[in-house]
Amino acid sequence: MVRITWHGHACFRLEWPGVSVLTDPFDETVGYPLPQVPVDIVTISHEHYDHNYTAGLPGQPLLLRGQGANSPPVAKAAGLEITGLPSYHDQVQGGKRGPNTIFRFDHPELRIAHLGDLGHLPTPELVAELSGLDLLLVPVGGTYTIDGAEAAQLVRDLRPRLVIPMHFQTDALKFELAEVTSFTQHFDLVSFSSKSEVSLSSAELGSELKILVLNYLSQA
Repeated sequence: MVRITWHGHACFRLEWPGVSVLTDPFDETVGYPLPQVPVDIVTISHEHYDHNYTAGLPGQPLLLRGQGANSPPVAKAAGLEITGLPSYHDQVQGGKRGPNTIFRFDHPELRIAHLGDLGHLPTPELVAELSGLDLLLVPVGGTYTIDGAEAAQLVRDLRPRLVIPMHFQTDALKFELAEVTSFTQHFDLVSFSSKSEVSLSSAELGSELKILVLNYLSQA
């Protein structure tokens, strides 16, 4: 089993057997409680304050900072392999907001991709790199990333088995994004959870695409 906890925005705690990862930690101005849990690895998709705040994290985790168009970082731990895939924060190859790194997490128990602040639909090459996913963590709020309709098209292109949306408007967020319904309205099998975490196994997911909307963790 793999446990996924949504801390809000693009920040998730991913816990495989023997190794834990935190994605895109944010600072206190974003609005959510800061994550205060020790993890082994932290991934940072790009260097913006709502995705790269590591000063308040406990312990000494391995930091994997996105490299944008440079060589992607790779790490291996306890059966988990992490690969960084270069992409952009906008539709003009980084001309407005710079690079973005997608992190792909390959593990026999569950294969996950975190898209960071992806600002464009993927190239055919990127689609190939993201094929065969069990779980996709995708931004849907628009303004700074792809919007709900674009995210829905991306999901259809990648065909993961489960999608958890992120980077959308909530009552805690201190700036304005679109509501998650701008994305979920494009799908039939959608579940809204009152909880911030879910435990998953590849064997339980089935083959039909499902959308799961988590509630953010209200206390760190």
